[in-house]
Amino acid sequence: MFGNFLMKTMLQRQLKGMPKEMQDAVISAFEKNPQFFKDMMNEIVTKVKSGVPQATAVQQVMMSKRGELQKMLTGQ
Repeated sequence: MFGNFLMKTMLQRQLKGMPKEMQDAVISAFEKNPQFFKDMMNEIVTKVKSGVPQATAVQQVMMSKRGELQKMLTGQ
């Protein structure tokens, strides 16, 4: 539970430049499926540790998960 709180807080900080509507959609998706986001973060960390630049790692993981993300963000 505490881990989810930390992840949510970190997510809110990362999203502060986004429109409020989009922030709410992302946070809602996280609350419904926190394990999915934890797995994504672990995948990003693994790529960064293997030498991939962080921005590239985030982009690669987001692209590989984009179908699932779109479904979560649109509420399907």
